[in-house]
Amino acid sequence: MSSTKEIRGKIDSIRNIQKIAKAMEMISASKIYKTQKRMLVSQPYAETIRKVINHIALGTLEYKHSYFEERNIQSVGYWVVSTDRGLTGGLNINLFRTLLRDFSKWNNTGISIKLAVIGSKAASFLHCIKQTKIVSCICGIGDIPKMSDLIGSIRVMLQLYNKKKVDRLYLSYNKFVNTLSQVPQILQILPIVSNDKVVLKNQHWDYLYEPDSKILLNNLLQRYVESQIYQGVVENLASEQSARMMAMKTASDNGEVIINDLKLFYNKVRQTKITEELIEVVSGFSVM
Repeated sequence: MSSTKEIRGKIDSIRNIQKIAKAMEMISASKIYKTQKRMLVSQPYAETIRKVINHIALGTLEYKHSYFEERNIQSVGYWVVSTDRGLTGGLNINLFRTLLRDFSKWNNTGISIKLAVIGSKAASFLHCIKQTKIVSCICGIGDIPKMSDLIGSIRVMLQLYNKKKVDRLYLSYNKFVNTLSQVPQILQILPIVSNDKVVLKNQHWDYLYEPDSKILLNNLLQRYVESQIYQGVVENLASEQSARMMAMKTASDNGEVIINDLKLFYNKVRQTKITEELIEVVSGFSVM
């Protein structure tokens, strides 16, 4: 049976951990507003450029860009966005589980997988997956990501796509729904497939390109890819702070439950010890 001193030590240890968890919960709560604001500021641009690209895909293009062309799939690529730090509950695990299910689909058909990793948690996890190859890795982008931090990873994957070493590109990240919900998401970035065909099938229209459709599309499609990757990163950051806040709140609440259980156990041990001492005293008097 544990001594009362050991139980008190466990209670003090859990209280210290509880204080740390509470502090981390408050820090994440203070960061949530900023990360959500950053996500909401960039969201209209990402959605608008996606809509424009979907409309262009339905038009009659003088210049057929390779980003609109379907290929026979020999290799696929993924941008995988995770957190740099832990203590986020099941945020990263749920994303990795979704990714592994997607990977198994390609592995069963003998298709190779190349990865551009953003976040140390994804780097450490995916490094152990033998069927994949990491071609780019970015860690430590912090809470205020800049496009300059991501442009290297974007260029590496686009070069592979342009050289036909990768035939399809995906973005995997945690989509922010609300403070309590973050959903693992896998989006196809390239080739571009329009999602507005049902809405626009009866409309007859096209864009006028000025000065030249080739120059315009090359620049526009580059910005499209960059905006989608950046939006995935800022949404993942908002998801990270929300998940960490909820994980630390749960840890703090669970710590209180454990402390109450230990206090009850402490009182039982103490009562048992007092009873034993009383029995010894009574037994001593009876011998006398």
